[in-house]
Amino acid sequence: MVNRSVLVLNQSYEPLDVCRVRRAVVLLYQGKAEMLENGRGFIHSANYSFPLPSVIKLAYFIKRPRLQKKLTRFEIFRRDRYTCQYCGTETRQLTLDHVIPRYRGGQHSWENVVSACVACNRRKAGRTPLEAGMRLLNHPSLPKGNVPFYIPYSYSQTRNEWQKYLPAA
Repeated sequence: MVNRSVLVLNQSYEPLDVCRVRRAVVLLYQGKAEMLENGRGFIHSANYSFPLPSVIKLAYFIKRPRLQKKLTRFEIFRRDRYTCQYCGTETRQLTLDHVIPRYRGGQHSWENVVSACVACNRRKAGRTPLEAGMRLLNHPSLPKGNVPFYIPYSYSQTRNEWQKYLPAA
């Protein structure tokens, strides 16, 4: 029970971190946070009984610098929502594809890299989408918004009570 995950929000309700129930209860007990969502259950000590938190909000504001997102496989897949940009298949088995191949002068940039399933990447090979007879579902671009914290995919799909506190992807 103490190893369950808890979403930690800044005073401005922006997601900051995911911590364990044990840490969240300590923050609540010390008055450094308030519970927004109950995780269904209680933790008992010798003298106290604490509700299991699922979402907590800090009582003070944490200032975090806004960093520019790095161009990584993980960020490309997130931007494209784990969807092949040629056939629309949603899968975790994706590859990176350069819209204009690098050997033809295409850059490794946000505007030239998309996620593609293995079959579409093989079909396109070293050609442009026009030459391969394939259409892009979405033209690649720099990701919108600059969310400083990412909630892992497994949490965002299983923790329904977190959804109203997470920015729309």
